[in-house]
Amino acid sequence: MSISRVPQVNTPPGEGDRVVRASEVGAYGYCAHAWWLGGVEGVRPQNRSHLRAGRAVHERHGRQVLLGAVLTRLAYLLLLLAGLAGVGWAISSLLG
Repeated sequence: MSISRVPQVNTPPGEGDRVVRASEVGAYGYCAHAWWLGGVEGVRPQNRSHLRAGRAVHERHGRQVLLGAVLTRLAYLLLLLAGLAGVGWAISSLLG
């Protein structure tokens, strides 16, 4: 992760430098005004119940995506094993 320092608003260069994190860049890209309100003005969201509900939805979705990835790998493994079993059966049929 790359971290860069930028001067804060209304401060002389070198004084009040702060770290800009990747999540802030993403927040700025999503909504520059919301980033400015939270990062510069210090205004915090008032709809905390909606934020908690949204976080729960995203966490549940993340678990579903992870489960999907695990099941996909399991399917590929089972497909490989079935192919090996088929090759073994074909060899035994030809030799036997």
